[in-house]
Amino acid sequence: MCKKQDLASHTTSCAIKCAKSGYGLVMADGKFVKFDEAGNAKALAALKATTKEKDLKAKVTGTLDGETVQVESVNLE
Repeated sequence: MCKKQDLASHTTSCAIKCAKSGYGLVMADGKFVKFDEAGNAKALAALKATTKEKDLKAKVTGTLDGETVQVESVNLE
């Protein structure tokens, strides 16, 4: 996982470098939930396609299964 504590300071290039450790969501209560493998691939594709450089936020559709999100779609906002 990335060592940055301030999520707003992540840049797109930083987030792409995090691909090896996987992606996930920080919930409103601060809890982190991981994406499944398909979700990791979708998140990486969305990051590579965006022109946005910072303040990354995403709309994720999927189902929470314990500590993992079974991702259907990832759209950067």
